[in-house]
Amino acid sequence: MAVSIETIKSPIAAELKIFEEKFREAMKSSVPLLDRIMQYIVKRKGKQMRPIFVLLSSKLFGDINETSYRAAALVELLHTATLVHDDVVDDAYKRRGFFSVNALWKNKIAVLVGDYLLAKGLLLSLNNKDHEILRIMSEAVKQMSEGELLQIEKARKLDIKEDIYFDIIRKKTASLISSCCASGCASTNTDPEMIEKMGRFGEKVGITFQIKDDLMDMGDEDTGKAKGIDIQEKKLTLPLIYTLSQSDRSTKRRIINTIKNHSRNKEKVKEVIELIRDSGGIEYAAEAMTSYKNEALEILYTLPDNEARGALEQMVMFTTERKN
Repeated sequence: MAVSIETIKSPIAAELKIFEEKFREAMKSSVPLLDRIMQYIVKRKGKQMRPIFVLLSSKLFGDINETSYRAAALVELLHTATLVHDDVVDDAYKRRGFFSVNALWKNKIAVLVGDYLLAKGLLLSLNNKDHEILRIMSEAVKQMSEGELLQIEKARKLDIKEDIYFDIIRKKTASLISSCCASGCASTNTDPEMIEKMGRFGEKVGITFQIKDDLMDMGDEDTGKAKGIDIQEKKLTLPLIYTLSQSDRSTKRRIINTIKNHSRNKEKVKEVIELIRDSGGIEYAAEAMTSYKNEALEILYTLPDNEARGALEQMVMFTTERKN
């Protein structure tokens, strides 16, 4: 039976409610326009995966405390800031079915909102002397920026090899989940070895999460994600990178030509997906995902055996079983 987010949340259900209240408070502004936008952002919350990782990682080593709540709020503030800025850069007018901030209030306001969220996060940590948590999170934001720029640089030439792909997703996606786990641990445990171990656990989960995303774009299941959207956006995913590495010169040329010049042609995108399936690209990526999942679980099984660890184990399973 598939694992549900509600089951995973159960050991921290009460704490999540407290966190939501504290987060709403952290988002408030005395400027009416800004306060209205903050309320809009709070109402659009998703699965809350990042705060769940922070709070479960805290509970793994001790009782959730004020530092734990601030770490969860910091990651949401920083993550939301990057999403608001991403929507401006991508000219995106919707996110999770809701209008983006830039769609409703235009780009200039959206950029300032992103800056405001970033400053709010920094002050939340500095005012409470959460220096280690701020260091962990700042490192993640730096890596996310590097990963995004590396992807842009490589995507222009469509020359991403597997090692570059893993470098990009480690920075762009996995660094944030890694920082959630490390900062959650740091709020209840000061042992540098444990904080580093939780960071490694989060990184493995983050890589697993991204490969699953790649696979969902190729699958037949009703994932809620349009098929071939990564190809349309000229993203080189693991199944595609594997296929390119296995193809003869003319097939490789045909695939690259489709991505460069016909990425909006549904029939041609469909042909590329068929080539990926025929080459074994999907199986290859699925094996890589399982390998990273197992590495994450191996790290987790060396940590205290309690309710929080059980929920983190379910979180790892959810990452590979989710439909959207």
